Amino acid sequence: MDEVDREILRELQKDGRMPVVQLADRVGLSVTPCKRRLARLEDSGLISGYAAQIDRKVAGFGITVFVSVELERQDADKISEFQRQVALFEEVVTGTLMTGAQDFLLEVAVGSLEEFETFLQTKLMRLPGLRVVRSRFALRKFIDRARIPY
Repeated sequence: MDEVDREILRELQKDGRMPVVQLADRVGLSVTPCKRRLARLEDSGLISGYAAQIDRKVAGFGITVFVSVELERQDADKISEFQRQVALFEEVVTGTLMTGAQDFLLEVAVGSLEEFETFLQTKLMRLPGLRVVRSRFALRKFIDRARIPY
């Protein structure tokens, strides 16, 4: 990956719907070499897809809760099973395997406190092998980067 590829990525992170003609102009290439580079970036997996950015609050999911989970046992089978089960929960928008005192950090998006309570009682707390579950409510997001650093 060279500086032109990085510039292509920077521009696409600003506007993923930009036509190739406009992208080529912005990065200083003609259309054909720009298309080739873009195809290479996609084929390599560096660009893994394109998606619309949804404002959760506008969509009715204005409450974000970070839930840390510790399992009773941290063997590979228990970790895999927990991950498999949590992936079925639509409320969980990100799930991260962690080091340190917590095993997992889940980002949960819901529309109300009642919805979060229902999620906890009917889904998360029913999973086997939980030792500790701690919830922290996000007050306000002040950085939200859906991009890699330039």
